[in-house]
Amino acid sequence: MDWSAVFSEALPYTAFLDKYASPEHRRRWDVMHERVHLTGDQTTVLSGFTRSMPVLVLNGAWCGDCINQCPIFDHFAAVSPSIDLRFLDRDAREDVKSLLAINGGNRVPLVVFLSEDFQEVGRYGDRTISRYRQLASEQLGPSCPTGIVPPDNEATSVVVSEWLDEFERAQLMLRLSPRLRQKHGD
Repeated sequence: MDWSAVFSEALPYTAFLDKYASPEHRRRWDVMHERVHLTGDQTTVLSGFTRSMPVLVLNGAWCGDCINQCPIFDHFAAVSPSIDLRFLDRDAREDVKSLLAINGGNRVPLVVFLSEDFQEVGRYGDRTISRYRQLASEQLGPSCPTGIVPPDNEATSVVVSEWLDEFERAQLMLRLSPRLRQKHGD
């Protein structure tokens, strides 16, 4: 996959919502965005990122899981200038949607971490482990969160921490990459 080309088609957070979100979905995204708060330690971790890290998020403005998680990524990018965050609608490119299928399905959000030269570093999505544990304890069977009722503050804090672990993991992979260390002389 030519991630550079895909990334160039993707949109920043606000532009993505302006293009794809209905007024009601936009309201839900905005409510969730206001609920996300990073701790001092989380801000310190993000501020320490030094490698350029393009981050592509395959998602849908209509998706409850995206509403509950993607605003977290916008907060991360606001703190770390190293994170170049872009959003691609799940249905915008069939080739990307097919390549990023999870367990045979088109799950979102799905995050693709990239190096500065658009090599794939890793992928993560569609829900964090704490969210899966919560869903398993509440029900067994299909479910699709609507984003109408945001998760409580404790659940949101746990998901923020789990996503930060994935962003930090990708950053450390970039920092420790022999190829990039040679290129940057560090």
